[in-house]
Amino acid sequence: MGARIKDIAKLAAVSPATVSLVLNDKPGVGEDTRVRIHRIAKELGYEAPKSSDAAGVASDTICFLHIARHGHTVNRDHDVFIADYIEGLGQGAKAEGLSLQVFTFKTTPIDKIVETARAQDAKGFVILGTELSFTDAAAFSALNKPLVFIDTFHNFLPFDFVDMNNEDSIFTIVAHLEERGHRRIGFVRSSMETRNFKLREEGFRASMKRLALDLDERFVFPVDSTFHGAQEDMKTIITSGAELPTALVCANDIIACGCLRAIQDAGIHVPEDLSLVGFDDLPLTSVVDPPLTTIQVSKERISRMAVRLLTDRLRGERNGPPVKIVISGRLVQRASVLDLRPR
Repeated sequence: MGARIKDIAKLAAVSPATVSLVLNDKPGVGEDTRVRIHRIAKELGYEAPKSSDAAGVASDTICFLHIARHGHTVNRDHDVFIADYIEGLGQGAKAEGLSLQVFTFKTTPIDKIVETARAQDAKGFVILGTELSFTDAAAFSALNKPLVFIDTFHNFLPFDFVDMNNEDSIFTIVAHLEERGHRRIGFVRSSMETRNFKLREEGFRASMKRLALDLDERFVFPVDSTFHGAQEDMKTIITSGAELPTALVCANDIIACGCLRAIQDAGIHVPEDLSLVGFDDLPLTSVVDPPLTTIQVSKERISRMAVRLLTDRLRGERNGPPVKIVISGRLVQRASVLDLRPR
């Protein structure tokens, strides 16, 4: 038996999804990792499976539009997160007898993205909506083809959406902290608004109310959504003398890890002095010290559901009502939360 993707993944210390992206020349993987994977594949004599339908790819293709509108959320820090989406879309497309083509746009005007998409001979589109505003998303109606947005959620738009259940996931975090004796709980929000970030903050406020916990607005801190930006902003918050709660819920893992660095640099110990929770379950959260409690997003299920909705449109449901689906996450408990309950 020849070398397999999982053999390469084991030697390269990456996921099979990452290997698949590299070997299929897809974006979402750093250059050093890409070079390492190609080297190991060559050493093992890996041969990619031959396509039996190469000549007919165009007419049976769906396109994934990987869009970084401003790059504060969709950036290198989230390469692995997006890679998992692409892997799930690829598997879902294959199961439906379709090919997947990926287009990446970085700070490209929306009208140019729409123009590029319209020029493609594709059956339909899955669109990464993380950094897209309501107005941005609405512009894709010009494609006049079946499309599904993932990683965002908008009411009042006649499109299909598949997103994580932000509100339920945040409630799971807050309930976890409350169960462990935390009453003074704060939220680290992004100063760069995206729909998911907004829903997480709204979910935090609703969760505090639901659990009869007092929300102190002094404990809601805005920071940039990049690692270094969050680190610098949290450093400023701490040096300004701001009072801190016993626990902080962060809008995502990158923000949590940036804040963790600033908190530790200030001599504050996690979790002894301050508990910290993230959102997304990026690989980084399991290797920082301490490893972070976080929410694991079901990216593969979101991707497969998006392909299913798209194929439903292609096979007879094109004029049906819009479908908006949210998929709950799972709490991953690690070492960043202190149990304050009396012993």
